Amino acid sequence: MEIRVLKYFLVVAKEQSITKAAKILHITQPTLSRQMHDLEEETGVTLFVRGSKKISLTNEGYLLMKRAAEINDLVKRTLEELPLQNKELAGSVSIGIGEINAMESIARICGSFQQKYPKVKFEIYTSTADIIKSRMERGLIDIGVLLEPFELEKYGYVMIRNPEKMVVLMRADDPLTQKRNLTRHDLEDLPLILPYRLNIQSALGHWFGKNIDSLKVAFTSNLSSNAAIIAKEGFGYPIVVSGVEKYFDSTILQARPLEPALNLQTVIAWKNSAPFANATLKFIEYIKCLKGIAE
Repeated sequence: MEIRVLKYFLVVAKEQSITKAAKILHITQPTLSRQMHDLEEETGVTLFVRGSKKISLTNEGYLLMKRAAEINDLVKRTLEELPLQNKELAGSVSIGIGEINAMESIARICGSFQQKYPKVKFEIYTSTADIIKSRMERGLIDIGVLLEPFELEKYGYVMIRNPEKMVVLMRADDPLTQKRNLTRHDLEDLPLILPYRLNIQSALGHWFGKNIDSLKVAFTSNLSSNAAIIAKEGFGYPIVVSGVEKYFDSTILQARPLEPALNLQTVIAWKNSAPFANATLKFIEYIKCLKGIAE
């Protein structure tokens, strides 16, 4: 499977037309049509539903589009990094992280690193730890800031000193804001908004002392900011990792910690066997030597 053909496939998928895609790619329509047919032969599946005016993707086509986009990004990044290996330190370092307090540490680390190496840029990807690890495995992310529970057998890492706290978000006019901390009894009959990550749901179930299915779960969300918006509209109480709430107006939204506290450890991790570019290797060396922020 040629990378060039995958790029052609992405253009066809975007334009939903062989004719339009051929014009953009500056090749003839019969040539492009034949290459898409050969791609279907090579993969052994039907990639397109061919209509009279436009074509659309099958389920298999959507999967290939997703993977082809990832491959294209990886190739592009590799071609950008290769010429920089023997020159002044430059390039990009990709970091995956959730909406957590550790982002403040990461911002300081990246900022101080850029003071030493101003030609290095950082790409921040926000998601859950499970998705970040998946992208690290596929070489799409260099560094992951992972929230426990985690398995780190294949990773090098440094521990972020301050653990993350789980808090409950609510409207500023909610009666629960009169309390300094919230117990399981305060929450068990309320419509909850839980993190999308199943391992965190399991930890919350243990904190409640009951099966998570017995709680009144109104929503799940992988981003705390979206959960906070739902809370602002009065439709639930997100239990999230502390971090995002400090950037909301306290007259609109407030947070209260759990009692007993539920804290989670965070690590800055990288895959031991990954072939990193020089900028990433230097950044890994840098974070290993940090004092005070990580240990």
